[in-house]
Amino acid sequence: MREGLEAGLVVSILLAALRKTGTDGHRVSSAPVWLGVLGAVSVAAGFAAVLTFSTSVLSSAGQEAVGGLLSVLAVGLVTAMVFWMRRTAAGLSRQLRGEVERAAAVGAGALALTAFLAVGREGLETTLFLWTAVKASGSTAAPLVGAGLGLAAAVSACWLLYRQAVRLNLGVFFNRTALALIMVAAGVLAYGLGDLQDAGLLPGTHWIAFDLTAHLDPNSWWVSIITGCTELAPRMTVLQVVAWTVYLAVVVPLFVRAARPAPAPRTAAEAPAAATMPAATPAATTPAAPDAAEAPGRWVRLAGQRPWPVAAVLVVVPTLAATAAVLALPSAAAATVTVTRTRCAQEWTSARAGSQTIAVDNRTDRAGEIDLVNASGAVVAEIETIGPATTADMTATLGSGSYAIKCLMSGQAAASSASVQVSGSSAQAAPAAVKPVTLQELTGPNDAYQHYAAGVLARLTADVAALRTDLTAGNLAAAKADWLTAQLDWEEVGASYDSFGDAGTAVDGLPDGLPNGVQDSGFTGLHRLEYGLWHGQSAAQLLPQVATLGADVADVSRNLATDDEAGDPTNLPIRAHEIMEDALRDHLSGIDDEGAGAAYPETWADVQVTRTVLGELSGPLTARAPKLLPLAEQQLDALQSALLATRADGQWQTPQQAPQQAPQQSMQQPPAAARQQVDAAIGALLETLDQVPDLLEVPPSH
Repeated sequence: MREGLEAGLVVSILLAALRKTGTDGHRVSSAPVWLGVLGAVSVAAGFAAVLTFSTSVLSSAGQEAVGGLLSVLAVGLVTAMVFWMRRTAAGLSRQLRGEVERAAAVGAGALALTAFLAVGREGLETTLFLWTAVKASGSTAAPLVGAGLGLAAAVSACWLLYRQAVRLNLGVFFNRTALALIMVAAGVLAYGLGDLQDAGLLPGTHWIAFDLTAHLDPNSWWVSIITGCTELAPRMTVLQVVAWTVYLAVVVPLFVRAARPAPAPRTAAEAPAAATMPAATPAATTPAAPDAAEAPGRWVRLAGQRPWPVAAVLVVVPTLAATAAVLALPSAAAATVTVTRTRCAQEWTSARAGSQTIAVDNRTDRAGEIDLVNASGAVVAEIETIGPATTADMTATLGSGSYAIKCLMSGQAAASSASVQVSGSSAQAAPAAVKPVTLQELTGPNDAYQHYAAGVLARLTADVAALRTDLTAGNLAAAKADWLTAQLDWEEVGASYDSFGDAGTAVDGLPDGLPNGVQDSGFTGLHRLEYGLWHGQSAAQLLPQVATLGADVADVSRNLATDDEAGDPTNLPIRAHEIMEDALRDHLSGIDDEGAGAAYPETWADVQVTRTVLGELSGPLTARAPKLLPLAEQQLDALQSALLATRADGQWQTPQQAPQQAPQQSMQQPPAAARQQVDAAIGALLETLDQVPDLLEVPPSH
C-alpha cells in the first residue's frame, strides 16, 4: 500500500501539474502521462516475469543464491527509499511540477518519458521487494493477495486525494509506515542471508540461534501471522538473528533522528496542498518559468518531437524484451502437477530420463510432504514440507525405471499418482534412491537405546549419592569432582534438548527466562549445583538442591520408557544429529557454563553417546548410506583427539572464560590452534550427521 501510494502520488502530482500548464483555455492532454505510467508498469511486469522464470531453471542451490542476493538488494533499495522519502517528501511536488512544465513545453513524447521515469523506479522497487517477500513466505498466494489489496487501497486513496474528497497528512503517514516497512525489511534481510547460507555462500548454516519447530506448529495461524508480518522463522541461524538485530538497531535510530531539511518558501496557494497532498489542487499562480540551466536536455527535446514512437518504445519494448528473455530460457519443468483433497498429481503421465524439475501445486489447506518414489518405494526426490496454497519445485535425475509421486498431506490418508515408465539413460548420474524407513526398523534400535540410557541413569543416581556424601562432609573440592562425573554421565544419556521433556529440564535446566535468574527457586538440577559450587555457596546451601536433583533423576528413570520424547522411536535419528549440534550451540559457545568451564569434557561425553546412538542405528543407516557410518566414525575419532589435546597436565581446559565464572575460579585456555582444531572437527562431523534424520525419516501415513 505504501509503495502504491508513493507511485500514485507521483502520478497525481504529474496530472495536477499538467492541468495548470494549459493557456488560453487550452488543456494539455493527459494521455502521454498515462502512456508513460503504462510503460513503467510494463517494465515492472517484465522484470517480475524474468525474475520468476529465470530462477526456476536454476538448481536448488542456485535459486537460494539468487534469492538471497536479491533479498539483500531489495532491503538496500527499500531502506534508501525510506530515507529518501523522509528527506524529499516536502519538496517532491515542486520538483515534479517543474519537470512537467519543462516537458510539456517540449511535447507529448517528453511528457510520456517524464512520467515513465518518475513512476518506473517505484515499480521496479515494488516488484523486487514483493518478489523477495513471496520467496520468503514459501511462494504462497497470500503475499500476492495482500499486495493486490494494498495496491487497490492505494489507488482509491490517491483518487480521493486528487478529487479532494479526503485530506491526509502524508508526512505522518509515510513516517509511520516507514517503521513498519523497516521491520519487514529486517526480516527479509534475515531470510536472504539464510538463503545465502543454504547456498554455501555464507558460513554458519549449523550455528542455530534457536529452533522452535519442536514446540510450535509452523502452519498454525498465529505463527503464520507473525511470520507474514515480520518474515521471521521459527528456526534461525546466529547470523540471521545478528543481522536482524543489527539492522534494526542501526536503521531505526537513524530514521528517527533523521533531520528534516528546512521547508522552502511556499506561496499561500501551495501551503494547504502540502499539508494534505502535494500539488493535488491546482494553484492559482503558475511558478516562474525555469531558467536556462533547467532547460530540457537534447534527449528530452528529441522525445518531444516524436510522441507516439516514444510511447510505443516505453510500452512495447519492455514487454517484448521480457517475453524474449523468458522464451530463451531452457525448459525448467518436466511436468506441473497438482495436489487436491481427493487427487495426488493426476497430471503425472509422462517423464523423461535425465535431470528435470517437477512443479507441485498444493491446492489444499494442509501442509505435507511430496515424494517421488521408484518401483521399490525408495525416495528419489522429495519436498519435505509444502505449505497450503503453495507451489514448490522438486528436482530429480531419473534413469530407466518406473516412478510415482506420493502425497503425504497432514490429516489426510496417503495418496499416490499413477506410475510412469521412463526409458533411456541419463547423461548425469542419478543420486541413490533412499528407501523410506519404517517404524518397525527404528523400534529395535530405540529399545536398545532405552536399555543403554537406563544403565547410565543408574550410574547418575550413584553420582548424586556421592555428591550428597561430599556435601554432608563439607568437602567442596570432592563435590566439584563428583559434580563433573555426574554431568558427564547425564551427557552420555543423550541429553539433546527435550530428550526427556520437563523432567529432563529439571535435571539439566538453565536459569534463562526465569524471573530471578540464578536466584530463582525454579532453577534446579546439575547447573544449579554447578553455579553454587563455583560461586562460593556453602555445603548447607547446596544440600537441598542435591535432594531435589535425586528426586528428578529418579523421575526420569521411572518414566524413561513412557516419556513422549525419549520413548518415540522416530526421535532417535534426530538425536543422532542434535547431540553434537547442542554441544556446539550450548557447550562450546559457553551458553550453559555456570562456572565450571566444562565445555570440552561435556563435548567429549557427547561424542561417546553419539557413537552409541549411531551404533544402534547402524542397520538401517548402512542399508541406505553405506559410506556414512565409516566417515562419521573417522570424524568422531578426529573430534575426540582434538578434545583430548586441549587437556594440560591431565586437567581439562576451557574454550573461553564465561561471564558466569567467578574471577577466582578462572581456568586456563588451550592455545588458539587447539581450539580451532576442535571447532573444525565438530563442524565437519555435523555436516555428516546432518544426513541421518533425512535418511531415517519415517514418512507420515496420515
